[in-house]
Order: sequence, then C-alpha cells, then structure tokens
Amino acid sequence: MNQAQAIVLYQPTLTSIAYNLLRSKADAEDVVQETFLKWLTIDSEKIENTKAYLIKAVTNNCLNHINSLRKKKEEYLDSINVSEFIHRFKENNFSHLDLEADLAKAFRMIQAKLEPLERAVYLLKEVFDFDYEALQEALDKKKDHCRQLVCRAKKKLSDETSKMHFDLPDATQLMASFRKACDRGNATEFVLDLKKDISSTLQK
Repeated sequence: MNQAQAIVLYQPTLTSIAYNLLRSKADAEDVVQETFLKWLTIDSEKIENTKAYLIKAVTNNCLNHINSLRKKKEEYLDSINVSEFIHRFKENNFSHLDLEADLAKAFRMIQAKLEPLERAVYLLKEVFDFDYEALQEALDKKKDHCRQLVCRAKKKLSDETSKMHFDLPDATQLMASFRKACDRGNATEFVLDLKKDISSTLQK
C-alpha cells in the first residue's frame, strides 16, 4: 500500500480520533493534515505498523494542541489588568459585546484572586465610588481596615506572579447582581449580596 492509499484509508479514523479529543472539526482536520505531512517526510521503511504509528502521532499532536491552548488561556487570564478594566467599565455601557466578555473575565479573576471581603470593598470603592465612611457603614468594618483591604486587593490584582488555576471559579451570580446595580445606579442590593458572599465563606 502506497502513501496516497494510506491517507485515503486512515484519514476518516484519524479525524474521528482527533475530533473526540479536541471537540473541534476544524482543529481535528488541521492536526490530521499536519500529522500526514510530517509522516510523508519520514522513511516509511522505518515504520513497522503505519496505522498504529499514525494513530499514536495524531493522539500526541492533539494532546500537544490542547496543552498549547491551555497555556495560552492561562497566560491571557494572567495578563488581565482588572484595575484597568474597571476604569474602562465606568466609562462605557453594556451594549458593547467586547466589554461584556471582558466583564466576565475580569469578574472571574476578581473571584479567584480576592477573598469575599476584599472583593466587597474593592468593587464598592472602585466601581461605585464608596468612600471609607460609606464602606464602614455598609460592611460594618472600620475605615482603617477597609483601607487596608482595598490596598491588599489592588496588590493581588496587579501581582503578575500570581498564577491562576486553569479552571477559574464561576462568578455568574455575583456578576448578575453587579450588573443590576450598575443598570439601576443603586448598589443597595449588591451590598446585601456581597455580605451573603462574605457570610457563606465564614460559615465554611
């Protein structure tokens, strides 16, 4: 069996294997094509079992592709400047789809890097312009403590050496409350949800 016949015979199987690993038809086809191209440059006499070789090669290439995507995603999430986003957010509205996507990423980063009390003081101070008197009253924490929490939160969010786990926590519920507060221009309910967030952590 020549190389052209092998490609016709094994391509469907290899594409199926790649798709099951990558869950993307385009990526699967690209990986299979790259595998065949590399295989064509190798002396076929050195390969005892062509089918087994191609299956192993495609599998390895898929795993390398997944690891590459994972690394890129981790680097991207680590590169998010939450403080810069918060500044942009206050000057825009939710009608912009890119801003909507950035909001989700930034909120997941805030959820991952900050403790509940740090999240509360940071968001209320930076987004809703609460002064320390208002923070003290809303969260029942002394002004000096709130000031320390804001500083600590900013440091954590700007710390580029802080490596995040690939699977960041879901921040959907808190983000929905945050959006509602922004839409209404009133943070009262959001403060209550932040307090619940703080209490649930203390109870664990």
